[in-house]
Amino acid sequence: MDPSLILEPQDPHEAMFFVLPYLKLLELVMISQVCRPLRDAVENDVLLWQHIFVEGPSSLRIDDCVLLKITSKAQGRLRTLALMNCVRITDDGLHQVIVNNPHIVKLFVPFCTQLTPDGIVKAVERLTDLHEHNLKSIRLQDIHNITKEHLKTLCSCLGLNSDEQKQPPNIYLGFEHLRSFKRNGVDGAIDIGVCPKCDSVRTVFDCPRETCGKRGRWSPLSACRGCFHCIPRCEECGGCNIFEEYEESACLDYLCLECWLRLPKCNLCNRPYCSRHACMSGSSSNAGLGGFICEDCSAEIMDGRAFTGWRIYE
Repeated sequence: MDPSLILEPQDPHEAMFFVLPYLKLLELVMISQVCRPLRDAVENDVLLWQHIFVEGPSSLRIDDCVLLKITSKAQGRLRTLALMNCVRITDDGLHQVIVNNPHIVKLFVPFCTQLTPDGIVKAVERLTDLHEHNLKSIRLQDIHNITKEHLKTLCSCLGLNSDEQKQPPNIYLGFEHLRSFKRNGVDGAIDIGVCPKCDSVRTVFDCPRETCGKRGRWSPLSACRGCFHCIPRCEECGGCNIFEEYEESACLDYLCLECWLRLPKCNLCNRPYCSRHACMSGSSSNAGLGGFICEDCSAEIMDGRAFTGWRIYE
């Protein structure tokens, strides 16, 4: 081989170092394994670890030991700790992280099912007992067994009145938005409250419809305000189901009539997929150029129970 064709190892381009602050946690870990300069840049830059967001596939892999190792890179300067669906994180692990990082401003632990209400209250009290009182926002979606006493204590720590929380309207934007940190831009102090329907402590949603807003339904006693268990909402727009029935979808999610009309329909059963399941509409090879065939109809075709574009029911 011609020696002139052999390339000598070189340091990464300077632009790579400007990209690091925009990478997610898993991407930071992966890029630190590329070469020594990138590893040193990731390991030694405290600013990269001041805001830690754990979501996606890595959520199921992180336990207390891994979380302590990751947060230690912030060297006590951690400002945001967001753990989405980290089912292996316990109260002890969270408490150790908070002891080492007392200046956390945002604490997000939705769907962390091993955390208990008592453990969360202890963590919030630890963060707000300091003179600086840095904690400004917490997210506790789907943390079970939270009582009104827990909520009252949490609101007291955050400087809120649990009976008259002046929170921005919380709009349901679909299941995927609940399981990610890309919310509707409203950053209230706490995401749970007392449902006016069932009187349970859950995430309470408001209605985005103009008709409901004009009727003054943003108040705590509004007819269309409540948790998802009490008031089913459209998967697309988050509208309430007070005065109309929901239309049937191929993915079994709730859809209002307005959203149902604008979504593409199955060529056979005339049912749409919501945006969250829209990728399923492209999985069928039986669809023509003008639409798609849903999974249920595809299964019926394979079973010989449908043909020529019409359903045959037994």
